[in-house]
Amino acid sequence: MTQPLRITVLTGTNRPGSRTRRVCQRLLARYEDIDSVDAQLLDLAELPPELFSPSAYAEKPASFARFSDTILASDGLHIVSPEYNGGMPGVLKLFIDHLPFPQSFERRPVAFVGVAAGRFAALRPIEQLQAVFGYRNAHIYPPRVFIAEAYKTLDEHGEPTDERLAGQLDAQVTGFVDFVGRLRA
Repeated sequence: MTQPLRITVLTGTNRPGSRTRRVCQRLLARYEDIDSVDAQLLDLAELPPELFSPSAYAEKPASFARFSDTILASDGLHIVSPEYNGGMPGVLKLFIDHLPFPQSFERRPVAFVGVAAGRFAALRPIEQLQAVFGYRNAHIYPPRVFIAEAYKTLDEHGEPTDERLAGQLDAQVTGFVDFVGRLRA
């Protein structure tokens, strides 16, 4: 019997109550509807405070192991990032910088969703993330989803108020499962 694909949905922020987290929950629910997938949420709001110490670069805190182990055990990563000041959140870059090199992203499939209050829909942070993950030799899933003006295009549960956007998110989930499955085979 084939093992289910392990997909990790990663919040790109540690901001409490964020729309990003709500979009992650929506994606997670869609993955859970697919029998061949074992999906989980990795929430940067749960990062251990010790990770923010400069000494963490030399020696990773033991409390960070569950985060790095989750990434290393994943067949694919689905990253949802907001745009903060024209770029990716600092906590997301810090998280990436603390993961083991090169095995964390080497040949690992990754998909991206951008969430922003503005009309450019987090294009800049997703392009920054594509550059970082490309540098780390990840397999980048080409269809990206950009959620502009999230304060009015998402309801309080992270559900799109627009059918077109809902369809894009759903198509990204099913397409990414196929992409990950083909790469794993």
